[in-house]
Amino acid sequence: MKTTIKIEGMSCEHCAAHVTGALKELSGVSSVEVSLKDKNAVVEHADSVGPESLKAAVAEAGYRAL
Repeated sequence: MKTTIKIEGMSCEHCAAHVTGALKELSGVSSVEVSLKDKNAVVEHADSVGPESLKAAVAEAGYRAL
């Protein structure tokens, strides 16, 4: 399954790397591509990983997922 999440608050590559790491730590996530330019993340994950889990990981990293 592939989910795209809009993310607010990223301003540099370090921010994007921080979000990438937070999402990759979730069990069931197989790949993460974070775009600073597009202000989003494309996450490939198992069906058991819901959008709320993805949003919570982004929020825990200090950013806002829409």
